[in-house]
Amino acid sequence: MLKVYAIDGIIPVVDPSAYVHPTAVLVGDVIVGPGVYIGPLASLRGDFGRIVLKAGSNVQDTCVIHGVGENDTVVEADGHIGHGAVLHGCTIERNAMVGMNAVVMDQAVIGHSSIVAAMAFVKIGLAVPPRSLVVGAPARVLRELSDAEIARKSFGTRQYQLLTRRCLQTMQAVDPLAAEEPGRARLTADLVNPSQA
Repeated sequence: MLKVYAIDGIIPVVDPSAYVHPTAVLVGDVIVGPGVYIGPLASLRGDFGRIVLKAGSNVQDTCVIHGVGENDTVVEADGHIGHGAVLHGCTIERNAMVGMNAVVMDQAVIGHSSIVAAMAFVKIGLAVPPRSLVVGAPARVLRELSDAEIARKSFGTRQYQLLTRRCLQTMQAVDPLAAEEPGRARLTADLVNPSQA
């Protein structure tokens, strides 16, 4: 059962084609769009302001997203939020990625098709141009991304879009096996590779 909580009468919205892991927590003014993936132990707190996850975006394990009253916190279509990242009152534009354990602060805008490197700290109000590689703490724009780099990012996002469908179709709570069974099945490229889905 999902951990979804109303506050002040405002109930989170989850599109039926989205997948929200049962250990994730959604509070208040959270709007989860079609085909969105929300991973284990993610926390989305819309108790101060609105959080919007648009179509095909993903929020991975242990991410924290907190809304603020001044503006919506938005992950636009095909946005990709890596494991352990923190978003606070910011906008992640279409097809942009925030790397693992990165932090993006209030009123920052990550331009479309940009990549924020793992462990970066994006300060309040920073406006990142489209197609930028952002690194460091505090974060700075290092250079423009190549088409090949953006394509690799987009491939990873498509893997999470496929994972959303796989989870909706096959994820279930089970008891563990006591021992590895003979001929144990493995995950294969045809299951996880979106080019073959």
